[in-house]
Amino acid sequence: MGLEVSGRLHAIFDTAQVSERFTKREFVVELTDNPKYPQLVQFQLTGDRVGQLDQFKVGDEVTLEFSLRGREWKSPRGETKYFNSLDVWRIDPGRVASAGGGRRDSRRDDPRGGGREDPRAGGGRGPAPARGRVADPREGDVPPPLSDDDRPYGGGSRDVDDDLPF
Repeated sequence: MGLEVSGRLHAIFDTAQVSERFTKREFVVELTDNPKYPQLVQFQLTGDRVGQLDQFKVGDEVTLEFSLRGREWKSPRGETKYFNSLDVWRIDPGRVASAGGGRRDSRRDDPRGGGREDPRAGGGRGPAPARGRVADPREGDVPPPLSDDDRPYGGGSRDVDDDLPF
């Protein structure tokens, strides 16, 4: 799924060496399609793409092309949780798309795609379905960090059924 969104860089984090063969760099973009309620959305670059962020600084306007990824994780207590990540494969400076971004055809635009247009895409741009916060601080088969109570992200009281941070 190839998506595109434009916004202003809000935060840029250092590159993290997650495992021997996996590096990632996270950053936050402020989406202002509704200025009354700006959205701070976390994205990540992985592998050899982490250097793409070096030419930018906080406050720069950027356009991102990215893929929405998700995975399932089972806690030691047997609970199933789902985590998402927004994996960026291209950053362009200052190119302004429609206010909230839009959908792009992943097979046409994604360098990993097949090069054919998807007839379902309609050839146009629609509203960006990618809103929200990336909840997964890790990638691959590594589960999120656990607190002393076996809840990801320090879930707090055991009386709470939902331990997600949002």
